[in-house]
Amino acid sequence: MRTYDLSPLYRATVGFDRMADLLDRVLTQDSTVPTYPPYNIEKTAEGAYRISLAVAGFTEAELSVEQREQELVVAARKAKDDTQRTYLHRGIATRAFEKRFQLADHVRVTGAVHENGMLHIDLVREVPEALKPRQIEISRAAPQVIEA
Repeated sequence: MRTYDLSPLYRATVGFDRMADLLDRVLTQDSTVPTYPPYNIEKTAEGAYRISLAVAGFTEAELSVEQREQELVVAARKAKDDTQRTYLHRGIATRAFEKRFQLADHVRVTGAVHENGMLHIDLVREVPEALKPRQIEISRAAPQVIEA
């Protein structure tokens, strides 16, 4: 596995430390990143996204969706079940998990829906008016008279 030294990036830039941290985190992750639960990320419209997680076996009360600054944290913990069950085959995993997604600037969660064993989280990117590109009007300069 290759490793990259991003320290020159830290020394040569100002204000890009969050981006450098994100790159560092992505580049240093190994192949043991948990893949449970499986999920999809789709673009539903311009500036709108949906994360869908397969959460079969969990109820709404056992699921948690929280946005912390630029991070979305989805967690699940199965409630204690006191009934004795004997499984002949157990293929539905209901183990606890915590899944984290890094969000871009100005992305916020607009809602979450649990249906048919899927948790759908809708997100939207809303850029403030002050940060949107704006057209600057170019005016014609008045002719200047040069006196001799």
